[in-house]
Amino acid sequence: MFFYVLCVLLAVQALSDVPPASPQDVHVDNWQLTWRPVPEEEKVTYMVTYTYSSDEWKSVPACANISSNSCNVISTKAEGEHRCVMLRVRAERRGLTSTPVKACSQHGDSCSPDFRLTAGPNSLAVHLSRNHSLPREHGEHLKHRVCYGKEGEPMQKYADVLSSVTIPDLQEGQRYCAQVQYIHFDSPLGPATCTRCEVIPKSRKYSKQLEVIFAVVLPVVALLVLLPGIAYFFIFQRERIKQWLRPPYQIPSSFLEPFGENYIPISNRSHSEEHCHVICAISPEDLRE
Repeated sequence: MFFYVLCVLLAVQALSDVPPASPQDVHVDNWQLTWRPVPEEEKVTYMVTYTYSSDEWKSVPACANISSNSCNVISTKAEGEHRCVMLRVRAERRGLTSTPVKACSQHGDSCSPDFRLTAGPNSLAVHLSRNHSLPREHGEHLKHRVCYGKEGEPMQKYADVLSSVTIPDLQEGQRYCAQVQYIHFDSPLGPATCTRCEVIPKSRKYSKQLEVIFAVVLPVVALLVLLPGIAYFFIFQRERIKQWLRPPYQIPSSFLEPFGENYIPISNRSHSEEHCHVICAISPEDLRE
């Protein structure tokens, strides 16, 4: 019994020395920060911090050591440069903290870009929109940092661009994700967008090969199947074909009606019913006179 209690105490002590898991699905929408709480964790609180252009993260007073999984961060709007800040959340338990997780923007707003994703053969097109106040105010000093990667793998930077871009040389059939963030004079500005993913479709060259194969094989198969059937039909079903092609020969009852009473009836009696006289001899006409 003592050994069992000792094992339990050691397990509790070991678990208490392990930092809590990081919160998941951290995103901001219209200054409302939301995240998925740490599963199966007790006495866990959360700390929300922010920064605008440097690595110095400050705590949000209204979101410090809270137990809920959401917090309004509108107070940071006045603190940030261009009224834009980056946010992150970490979990805390008994003085131990988890790895902080940066928040992404669920929808494009004044501090986050808006983009669409289109998958093509071996490529991913990132369609960017500059219909926001920040691009209009800063012109070419404000760029879009495009990052991409396979789903479930770390994102890597592709380029800092002013307009839409296409990422080439991607693997077919794989699911790729992209994320975009504003860059002002090479410094991140505002939260990055939440990742969006698309599957790279198969190349059309394979579909063209299949089309060629079907165009060649199907006629050959059709001939091999149809020719024996047609030959059998014409050889062994000739009588039936003649019956199908024979026109109808029955005279309709209304055929003789236009002649009235003067038409000559056609006898249908057989030769056995007729009365005939036998001619015994024929003499020349002049002798009969």
